[in-house]
Amino acid sequence: MTGADQVTEAGQPGSPGIVCLSDGLAVTSQPVVVAYGGGTNSTALLVGMLERGERPDLILFADTGGEKPGTYTHTATVSDWCMSVGFPRIETVRYANKAGQVITLYDKCISGKMLPSIAYGFKSCSEKWKRRPQDRYVSQWAPAQAAWAAGLKVVKLIGYDADEDRRAGIAEDAQYTYRYPLIQWGWDRDECVAAIARAGLPQPGKSACFFCPNSTEAEIRALPPELQEKAVAMEDNAELTTIAGLGRRFPWRDVIRSEKAQGRFDFGVPEMPCGCFDG
Repeated sequence: MTGADQVTEAGQPGSPGIVCLSDGLAVTSQPVVVAYGGGTNSTALLVGMLERGERPDLILFADTGGEKPGTYTHTATVSDWCMSVGFPRIETVRYANKAGQVITLYDKCISGKMLPSIAYGFKSCSEKWKRRPQDRYVSQWAPAQAAWAAGLKVVKLIGYDADEDRRAGIAEDAQYTYRYPLIQWGWDRDECVAAIARAGLPQPGKSACFFCPNSTEAEIRALPPELQEKAVAMEDNAELTTIAGLGRRFPWRDVIRSEKAQGRFDFGVPEMPCGCFDG
C-alpha cells in the first residue's frame, strides 16, 4: 500500500513503528509519535529527524474531512517518502462517535447549523477533530500500552517552528512527554522550507480546513469553486446571532461573489490561531 493509510479513530491500529517490547522483556525506551499536520512545519520536522538519525515509531495525520485537496496529495507524497527512508508510513485517523461512525467537521457544522468553533473565538474544533482522534489511536497502540504499563510516557513531537514558541504548551502530562523539535533546533519557517527542499520533497501549501475562519481573503479566493460553494452553503445554513459569517465580521459569500471587492473586507480580528495550522 502506498500513500497515507486510511484508518478511522474507531479502527484497530497496527504497529507501524519499532516496538520497544518483546514477549517477556521490559520496555527500555519511550515510543515516539509525530503529530503530522500536512504542512511545512511537520514535513520539515520529519526531514530534520532523518538528518539527525532519529526515527519516529508512529506518524499520525488527523483528517477533519475538510482538508484542502493539496494537503491530501502532499500527505500521500510524504508518506511514500517516509517509507522510502525507513520511517513508518503516515497513518490517517478521523473522529468517530461511540458507535464508530466517522463524522467530519463539515457535516457536524451542517447538522448543528453552526460554524467551526474558531469562528466564535474557541478552539474546540482542533481539539475534537485533531487531537482526540490521535490520542485515541495511540491509546490502542501496543507500544504505547506497553510503555504506560512500564511506567513510561509516550513522546509526542509537535511541529511548531522557532517563531511559534508561544504555541508550545505543557511539557508533559500523565501519558505524554511533549517535544517541539523545530523550536529546539532553532528552525524558523525559512529553515523549514530549506529542509524540505534538501529532501527533494515538494513544498506544501498552508494546511487548514478549506472553510477555516482564519483564512485570508487571498486564500478564500484561491479555493476551487466547488469548495467555495460548500463554504457558502455552510455559512447560509448556520444560525448566526453574534457573528456575520465565516469572516466573523462579514460573510464569505461577499468575498467569493464580489469580484470587485478585493481588499475591501476587514480581516483585522484578534489573532486566534487554531491547533490545526501547520505552516
